[in-house]
Amino acid sequence: MATALRTLHQAPTPPPLPLSQIPDHVAIIMDGNGRWARIRGRPRLAGHRAGTENLRHIIERFADYGVRHLTLYAFSTENWNRPRREVRGLMAILSQVIKRETKHLHGNGIRLLHIGDLSALDPRLQRQVREAIELTRDNDRMTLAIAFNYGGRAEIVDAVRRIVTHGIPPEQIDEHLFAAYLSTAGLPDPDLIIRTAGEMRLSNFLLWQGAYAEFCTTPVYWPDFDIHDIDEALLAYSQRKRRFGGLLPDETDYPTPRNSKNGARPQGRNGRKT
Repeated sequence: MATALRTLHQAPTPPPLPLSQIPDHVAIIMDGNGRWARIRGRPRLAGHRAGTENLRHIIERFADYGVRHLTLYAFSTENWNRPRREVRGLMAILSQVIKRETKHLHGNGIRLLHIGDLSALDPRLQRQVREAIELTRDNDRMTLAIAFNYGGRAEIVDAVRRIVTHGIPPEQIDEHLFAAYLSTAGLPDPDLIIRTAGEMRLSNFLLWQGAYAEFCTTPVYWPDFDIHDIDEALLAYSQRKRRFGGLLPDETDYPTPRNSKNGARPQGRNGRKT
């Protein structure tokens, strides 16, 4: 009864903040499930399950802001080193979340993608993932990419191997071509990477794609991450000045050429990189 009363008296969800700029692509390192469980005297898998309960609200909040792409780091290639029981539990949780959320996401115009290596997963789980992707393939409100069995270094190595296998001459390889061989091909680079639980590292996540992403960390454990934390992260992003190695117009001492080429030597006076 008390729970029902609390639900009835919950404040309505506040509208999104009026921000000057919104990231097109947000990527999140969902961290802190185990610590969330430990401080409550519960097993780690309870923390992982709790970390799935806020997914619907978080996805909807980003979509309400107009974020077009959201990537969630759910399971890394290094997570296989965890105890076997925990890994099995994580696989079961992924299967449960797909069953529980796919129809809801589809009904709300969310397109699902997977990035990483599916081949190491149980065939039934692989089939679930592929069916969810197929069901939502034409949705265009937001693209939700789930990074499961994903590692940035493995992704880069795999891209190099496939480029070599395809016999592409070295002189034809550039950043655009290389990006087309990554598992995120077709997605824009992330504008903002958020990490929960207070850590300050990328943990092998989107190493190539995140070269110029803004980074935001919060001490909040992932199961407690909510729409107010989203608001704070997007507010912080809106106040950043993104230069991509250059300068903003009001920061220059000299006029910037229209063609963005200033005649300077790209590799230093003696041809050496600086």
